[in-house]
Amino acid sequence: MFIPCDRGGGSAAPDLKGFTLLMPAVSVGNVGQLAIDLVISTLDMTKVGYFYTDCLVPMVGNNPYATAEENSVELSINAEVYSLPSKKLVVLQIRSPFIKNKYRPFCETLLSWVKSSKCARVVLLSSSHAYQRDDEQLLGTPLRYLLTPDLEKAVGGRMKELNWKEMEKVAAYPGINNTDKVLHIPGGGITKLLFTESCSEGIQMAVLLKFCSEGDNIPDAFVLVNYLNEWLQLIKSESNNSTDSSSQWKIPSSWRLLFGNGLPPALF
Repeated sequence: MFIPCDRGGGSAAPDLKGFTLLMPAVSVGNVGQLAIDLVISTLDMTKVGYFYTDCLVPMVGNNPYATAEENSVELSINAEVYSLPSKKLVVLQIRSPFIKNKYRPFCETLLSWVKSSKCARVVLLSSSHAYQRDDEQLLGTPLRYLLTPDLEKAVGGRMKELNWKEMEKVAAYPGINNTDKVLHIPGGGITKLLFTESCSEGIQMAVLLKFCSEGDNIPDAFVLVNYLNEWLQLIKSESNNSTDSSSQWKIPSSWRLLFGNGLPPALF
């Protein structure tokens, strides 16, 4: 459920009709969440509300996008909504893992909000285990996309112009029956469920994902956000190569503690 920020004078919900909703899947390496951080920080997006749900582990912390001491003490929680009306963009950032068996209730609540707010489309940033690729997926780029049938009609031609590679379906029973193909996104969290539900409910959704492994996933986040930018043109890109992580994206202040504090000098 969306709850708007109360900035005084009431707390009316923002008009999101025709906006693109950008959000991450909580997936391998947290690549989607890191990419969303780069979008919010670079575009200096305004927080407009919270996505209240009991499907995520509760969490509270300081402002992850603090630029000065004055705004560093603002609190952030597990699911927050940011907006940039000039680009008709709304972003849902998720900062904590899902509670067991809560994928489906979350997807239902989210898609209900998408419908009621009249968002034009949803773009989900995700990732998948690199070590579980099949032979075909080992070739070429580690980036893939998926489009629901309703969005395919609108932007399918654009994806072909960009020479993007659609996520392959894999054999349901490898070595036994290779003719039955299914969508398989290991390590993708809610990605497959949210995509299939969007297909059945006629919601325009795109999934952009990268094959990766756990570790320092900052380079993966840059690659994924550059991939997104090839299509949506959120910022003016210096390079047309989505694998080039040197870019104009602004790293948020919270990334300084991505791997914890430095070692205390007293140890040496």
